[in-house]
Amino acid sequence: MMLTEEETSAARAQLNELQIEHRDLNLVIEHLTRAPVAEQDQLLIQRLKKRKLLLKDKIFQLEGMLVPDILA
Repeated sequence: MMLTEEETSAARAQLNELQIEHRDLNLVIEHLTRAPVAEQDQLLIQRLKKRKLLLKDKIFQLEGMLVPDILA
């Protein structure tokens, strides 16, 4: 499926936002795991990691849409 220029531009903008959020989450998770971890922090770290995985999936999906299919 070919994307219009407008759809491609919107997808690239969304991809950029997701990549920034993914990077920021990674930094927060690293910071939290270096400090002594309380039980509440452990739950927060688990939630952040889950969000990070969801972002990674969305990033992968968007990249797949933006990169032309070589086999097509």
